[in-house]
Amino acid sequence: MEIDITYDMRKDSNGNDPDGFSKTLKMYNKYLWSKKLPNEKEFNLTDNVEGVYLYHKSELGEYHLSSDAFIQTYSTWQRTEDLIKQIPKNELEYFDYISYTIGGIILYPSNMINGMNTMNQERGKNYHINDRMDLTLECIRRYYNNEDSPLFQTIKRYDDFFKLFTNFKGYCDYFLLQDLVIENYSKVNFFLKPFIGFTYNILPKNTAEYYEYKENSINFVNKRNNRILEYCRS
Repeated sequence: MEIDITYDMRKDSNGNDPDGFSKTLKMYNKYLWSKKLPNEKEFNLTDNVEGVYLYHKSELGEYHLSSDAFIQTYSTWQRTEDLIKQIPKNELEYFDYISYTIGGIILYPSNMINGMNTMNQERGKNYHINDRMDLTLECIRRYYNNEDSPLFQTIKRYDDFFKLFTNFKGYCDYFLLQDLVIENYSKVNFFLKPFIGFTYNILPKNTAEYYEYKENSINFVNKRNNRILEYCRS
């Protein structure tokens, strides 16, 4: 399949959330993430189960997955309203656009367990994460090392899903996240540096921090888009 890494998933979502309504995005997600796991077993996804975005059932288990645009621009958040007013409109529009290309999107388990938040919900609501993908990935790294984090219990609820990838390297390689970690996978390349821990309400606090966060986010998505393109052509 030819993947258009420049395509804005909002184009065919009719003003709705592309994660749920873009047919192009669902097609891309289904194609990209239906492949062999680190254990060489096939993880094929289907979109023909009613009420489930993408679905897998085999000897590996049963999995309900949803799409998540994981780069948060904060352009519509009330808590960053004053900060966002200081950023030129054209720069915000480009940042929003990049975040809705395929490089800014991933799959997470979507089935609620015991009525508790899913991965997508918790990382958006948790004030120690604030929808930041770099912090989410740090939580996933710590999960594989059995270390605590603000998302540890949420990730642990979906233990069966994350175990599919064997370890942190397997997870990053599967979802083409290598540019968000250093070469030996021991640390995350944070969008804001230095990483000072999971402090409360960890948002960019001024324009300098916002520009750093924005540029690092854009650079990562562009690199991941190129990895996706290379993967599709290999």
